Amino acid sequence: MKIALLGPIAWRTPPLHYGPWETVAGLLADGLAARGVEVTLFATLDSVTKATLDGVVPTGYEEDPEIDGRVWEAIHVAHALRRSGEFDLVHNHLDWLPLAFSQHCAAPMVTTIHGFSGDRILPAYRKARSSYVSISDSDRSPDLDYLATVYHGVDLEALPFDPDGGDGLVAFGRIHPDKGTHTAIEIARRAGRRLTICGIVHDDRYFRELVEPHIDGDRVRYLGSVGPQDRGRILGGSAALLHPIEFAEPFGLSVVESMACGTPVVAYRKGSMPEVVDEGVTGRLVGTVTEAVAAVGSIDGIDRGTCRVRARERFGADRMVDDYVRVYRKVIR
Repeated sequence: MKIALLGPIAWRTPPLHYGPWETVAGLLADGLAARGVEVTLFATLDSVTKATLDGVVPTGYEEDPEIDGRVWEAIHVAHALRRSGEFDLVHNHLDWLPLAFSQHCAAPMVTTIHGFSGDRILPAYRKARSSYVSISDSDRSPDLDYLATVYHGVDLEALPFDPDGGDGLVAFGRIHPDKGTHTAIEIARRAGRRLTICGIVHDDRYFRELVEPHIDGDRVRYLGSVGPQDRGRILGGSAALLHPIEFAEPFGLSVVESMACGTPVVAYRKGSMPEVVDEGVTGRLVGTVTEAVAAVGSIDGIDRGTCRVRARERFGADRMVDDYVRVYRKVIR
């Protein structure tokens, strides 16, 4: 097979700190290349990959204020589709924009829907010539047909097992009302635990008003957006990851990364969380702050070794690559 992976260009692939879509595209590209698949990754030109790299933009538009994302995403898509006739299949990881031009794609297109930014983009999906893959069953739209659900995989080698963990809690992800960072602070306070917050600020006002006033460097620490080299250490060194989301989370990479380190998750029962978290094995599903505090109090009842084994079985990058190879073969046939 000759596969084109049309990756996002907000950040380089793999990202230096934040960039979940880039993370997944990079792991998939490397995994396909390791299996002998002839794969070209269309990404930023400073990306690092075992696949063949092609692209037009020097670095991610979130990393360089001189780069206009709207302009360069269009140029990026046009460049990739211009070469589409060279491939057996084009795998789109760039949301709706390539779908608007899918009729000009000379190869079959598969689109992984990493999460809808809103119902108003659905027309691009309804009219496109593409097969769709969801990242969880809960994130499927009733208006679309899907070829498969493929859960994200993570780099298990970068997530070392910590059998002991620590006493503190961690909240990992973008700082935004959707992620419930302020709720994590309240849960940790009521549970009598220290909290470490890691993530990029996606809502400045929310951070200033509801998060920053609680950061004291002791009971609540904020470490900013943490890169791959430190993620495993921070996640693995915690008693639990708090994930009190306020929206229907399509997947949640940090949840899986935490479980892979042996650190169980206390998550609100929304979106994909009932699919991703195995109740009593890799974490606890709750609905309120009070339930979350109780779950933290009993978190030692979850065996960290079993947590890691289950996460490895379900969410390793190799499993994700295998699932996508089956999707590709089905589409090409």
